[in-house]
Amino acid sequence: MRTLVAAATGLAVAFAVVLTLTALGSPSGGTSPKPLLTTVPAHP
Repeated sequence: MRTLVAAATGLAVAFAVVLTLTALGSPSGGTSPKPLLTTVPAHP
């Protein structure tokens, strides 16, 4: 019985976390103006 209660509690907590993150939405922000360095430096 303890296992069932623990599983239900964990499921409820996980659902609450997902619901909270969904309610907050995605963070507002923009892309960086600086380009990423995608080239490999030349070997000596």
